[in-house]
Amino acid sequence: MPRRPSISAERLWARLMALGEDGALPGNGVNRQALSSQEILAWRRLHAWGAETGLVPSTDAAGNFFLTLEGALPHLAPVLAGSHIDSQPTGGLFDGAFGTLAALEAVTAIAEAGTKPERSIVVVAWMNEEGSRFAPGMMGSDLFAGSRTLDEVMATRDADGMTVGEALRTVHDAFPDLEHKPLGFPIHTYIEPHIEQADLLERSGAVIGVVSGIQGKKTYEVTLSGHEAHAGTEPMERRRDALQAFARIAVRMQDAMAGDDVVKFTIGRVEVEPNAPSVVPAKVTFRIDLRHPDNATLDRFSARLEHIVADEAAPCRHQIRRLVDAPSNGFDAGLQLAIRTSAARHGYPALDLLSAAGHDARQMAALAPSAMIFIPCRGGISHHPDEWAEPEHVAAGATVLLDLLLELSGLSSNQGVA
Repeated sequence: MPRRPSISAERLWARLMALGEDGALPGNGVNRQALSSQEILAWRRLHAWGAETGLVPSTDAAGNFFLTLEGALPHLAPVLAGSHIDSQPTGGLFDGAFGTLAALEAVTAIAEAGTKPERSIVVVAWMNEEGSRFAPGMMGSDLFAGSRTLDEVMATRDADGMTVGEALRTVHDAFPDLEHKPLGFPIHTYIEPHIEQADLLERSGAVIGVVSGIQGKKTYEVTLSGHEAHAGTEPMERRRDALQAFARIAVRMQDAMAGDDVVKFTIGRVEVEPNAPSVVPAKVTFRIDLRHPDNATLDRFSARLEHIVADEAAPCRHQIRRLVDAPSNGFDAGLQLAIRTSAARHGYPALDLLSAAGHDARQMAALAPSAMIFIPCRGGISHHPDEWAEPEHVAAGATVLLDLLLELSGLSSNQGVA
């Protein structure tokens, strides 16, 4: 008689620490960017860990990585669970990696218990969630969901001029025997565990976050084109100084966000050309990140920012390129209830909350019932080497995930599992 599966908290923690060695930085930092040599090493670890319990590895045309526990009824759409394993250039041990390895641990526990689900369960590590090397992020889940085209994504270049397509060929060449799944195969449900990346859970004393949805996000790349000139000879009135235009725009944009305590506005990347101390700047390229949970408000702020660029760019030319336009979304009410029920069963205090950060679950919510399970991270710190989650919280998140996977895959009422 099969026994009810249970996770190994020790194994899950050890694997999190081991995965952090791929791209390790001093002080628990991680630099494991999308489609890099460090991510190839991480794929090898996942591949080996999956092989220990007979999980079937595969990939797809988008560079997503899968490990499948095959079900008794393989024609049924599978349950999908996981997150991502790429990081920011100075990231931490838990962002993305926790969700992927929690899913692997839950599926490993099911396999080790001698049970076979009706539906297959697929662990996923999405390609380029972070968008730090190739912009914008969430490329793998976007391609899986059909919200971007393969040609568009494959042509995207990093700062060194390498395309996604070229980098992906390097990754796929490192795994020549890996099965390739169809891009965007049907799924039954999707569950993504993740650290909160804020401190609401920590401040409330909750261990499990029941995520109601993800706030909307828009990102832009703005280019201001002026004219290069000698800093000592070009009269001020004749200058077409792109940096001065940027300064006016940045100040007005910040002022335009005043009065709304919920909006999040960031200029997070600025490139100046030629970036020489005695040359009038000829070109400035900068990125805008704008977020708000209310879609109408997000649209209104977005239009305001575009108008500011048009108003303040002269005498420079301007170009605005929209990179991401992702409205707020909600998650499945039934899955949220299942997360609350599991948390209560195990005695984990739970809190309903909205995700302020974007995740691949946004794309999956358009395809199938989807949900996210949050656990606390210390001080709300993420995208930084100081990012930290307590071992008991990591185990709690994986335990709740296991409960959901048992139910969704058809194991809660068959084969003697109780």
